[in-house]
Amino acid sequence: MKIAVIGTGAMGSVYAGLLADAGNEVWAVDLWREHVEAMNQSGLRVEGASGDRVVKAIHATTDLADAGDCDLYIIATKASGVGSAARAIAPLMGPETLVLTIQNGLGAGERIAEHMPVENVLLGVAQGFGASMKGPGHVHHNAMAMIRIGEMQGGMTERLERLAEVWQSAGFNVKAFENIDQLIWEKFVCNVAFSAPCTALRRTIGEVMGTPAWWAIAKGCAREAYAVGLAENIAFDFDNVDAYVTAFGERMPDARPSMLLDHLAERPSEIDAINGMVPVLGDRHGIPTPYNETLSAIVREREAGFAAGPGSAG
Repeated sequence: MKIAVIGTGAMGSVYAGLLADAGNEVWAVDLWREHVEAMNQSGLRVEGASGDRVVKAIHATTDLADAGDCDLYIIATKASGVGSAARAIAPLMGPETLVLTIQNGLGAGERIAEHMPVENVLLGVAQGFGASMKGPGHVHHNAMAMIRIGEMQGGMTERLERLAEVWQSAGFNVKAFENIDQLIWEKFVCNVAFSAPCTALRRTIGEVMGTPAWWAIAKGCAREAYAVGLAENIAFDFDNVDAYVTAFGERMPDARPSMLLDHLAERPSEIDAINGMVPVLGDRHGIPTPYNETLSAIVREREAGFAAGPGSAG
């Protein structure tokens, strides 16, 4: 399969490296020129949970047009980059071309829909999947639990099952689901619980959970997300949101959410797609969201001080 991975930061690099190592023709597309040059000159080193390998059979570029027509375009950018990635993909789409977007938060499908029809768009959610860049051409794969994928418009299709097999053959734990929206929302509630609270307080998940006043704020964020999800007719697989986010957090007490990592690196986060999305949906349904409104304002104010600072690799 010919695959383009748009946004080869940490997780995108893992996707590209393992898919290329499995024999697919993979194009790694990123604006980080040093990373692109390193991949072309020496290959992409992927170490950690999925083993240690240097993948030389990979094509890297800063311009998606170099990849041309592909069978699959994987959008692995930050949420803010989804629209521009879709705009670049749109003129390359054929009738059988698939687009798979894997991001934190909500709204990726809607951002893609602004630039192309969504009949061939699939959504993914990564659970317990972590990675970090060690330098140009070098990524560390911290953990790998499961990637869940599904049709944006729902249902179980033959092409969805075939795509899951492509990922599985590359060593990923991937499963196709009929209702991906539910799974995206269930992760979203957990992201909302910990992303902005940990970032505003500059604390790990376990530190937030271990301080009653901080934990009350985090649970307040999660409850608001759950309430707007119910208003959006999401069929959650749980009815006790406090117990759900507690169980999630207890599995990774030493973890720092990606939003906190962004702030520590002085780069803008995905606040608009995570905690910042809750007030947007709250307004739609007349649901108060004071916890998420307040924390989103704090995060955005901090980001205003370094929005022009070091960039993200994607």
